[in-house]
Amino acid sequence: MYQNLIEILERVRELFFKYGVRSVSIDDICRDIGISKKKMYQYVHSKNELVEKLLELERENFKIIFDTYNFEGVNAIDILLTVSKEVGEHFRDVSPSMTFDLKKYYPDIYHKHIDDRIEFIFGKIKINIEKGINQGMYRNDLSIELVARLYIRRLIDLHNPEFFPADKFSFQTLFEVMFDNFIRGIANEQGISYYEKQKNNLALKQIVK
Repeated sequence: MYQNLIEILERVRELFFKYGVRSVSIDDICRDIGISKKKMYQYVHSKNELVEKLLELERENFKIIFDTYNFEGVNAIDILLTVSKEVGEHFRDVSPSMTFDLKKYYPDIYHKHIDDRIEFIFGKIKINIEKGINQGMYRNDLSIELVARLYIRRLIDLHNPEFFPADKFSFQTLFEVMFDNFIRGIANEQGISYYEKQKNNLALKQIVK
């Protein structure tokens, strides 16, 4: 039995991934998890609110990654490797097709979600780039603002189903390739050498030869 909203949202996430956001109704969800609509409406009052709560949970789960680890004094490359591993594990069920449904049928909710997520990631990636430069791991000729914006642009592009059909590419695969290229583009020789040594220690799947 699903005891609280977070448990319900985790199951809703699975249903959305399996059947599509549009195809799954409140009735379907209630039937699947075994609760009445009256009970469901104690948590949310509409499917729109359900989608909004689900995306709020997605953002919180991402922020928790940074709360879980103490990154004070940690090598900037290690931080990105750790975060990338956590992203791959926590967000492996995110797909371009799921994003397409959200953009098409819940545009206001989706765009607010993206704006909030971008603001958070943008701040974190700027801090990381500055740290990596100061630590001698990243190139010292980088424009922190520009590189951070390019990173955000790449993240957004991962969810474009026209470029990355869901039946061909998983989010984890796309993210890992993007991440590998990003590191190699900003790291200096010392940083790349360090990255090569550390990525296996953190069990980041190698898919780029």
